[in-house]
Amino acid sequence: MMLMAGYPLNFASLNWLGLSVMLYVLAGVCWLPVLWIQLQMHHIALGAPSGAPLPPSYWVLERYWVLLGIPAFSGVIAVFWLMTAKPF
Repeated sequence: MMLMAGYPLNFASLNWLGLSVMLYVLAGVCWLPVLWIQLQMHHIALGAPSGAPLPPSYWVLERYWVLLGIPAFSGVIAVFWLMTAKPF
């Protein structure tokens, strides 16, 4: 479709498509560990007594979840913008 629209298919020049692909890969790399982290958080929460505070291990995982989620979400938003605006 890129060629049909008249855009060069050259990932080496780092046009908007190349940058989109790189950001999408970055988002995926950040997202995969988040799945494992969410599972661990779920198991910890299920094992906690009702009404008791969650253990510190839960909150450590929560920090990693946020730290990985920020670049993943930002990358997807940037990919959306690049794909719609096609700035360069």
